Amino acid sequence: MAVPLSAMFLVPCLAPESFSRGDAQGRSMAEDDTGEVPKLPPDARLESLDERIDRLQQAEAKRTAKRRPDATYQAGQLVLSQLVGCPLGGGIVGWLLDRWFGTRPWLMLVMLFLGFAVGVWNVIRISNESSRKARGEKD
Repeated sequence: MAVPLSAMFLVPCLAPESFSRGDAQGRSMAEDDTGEVPKLPPDARLESLDERIDRLQQAEAKRTAKRRPDATYQAGQLVLSQLVGCPLGGGIVGWLLDRWFGTRPWLMLVMLFLGFAVGVWNVIRISNESSRKARGEKD
């Protein structure tokens, strides 16, 4: 027994005119004059949520803001690193040269004092630059 396919699903033949009913108000898309979604009335809960989010974002930005260190603090750290690093570097280089040339403590002592002198010279240069910046002079 052969049953036609349309009878099996009982699907009526719909003409394209039957699809053009439009929305609930009976308007079709072509009848919408602006083409935009109509504005909904403002909701007090959404406004308070927006305000709370704004306040929290401002508080978080203030909390995580990158603080600029004080210029004198930076200069102090630079001076300290020069007074420690230069003699230490000179001492290590001198120790390596002593081991290579076999002149045990002499090159290490010379390079250590040379490193100290370079460190003091750099500290003087740093202090001159900071005093020039404080007075507002250019190089």
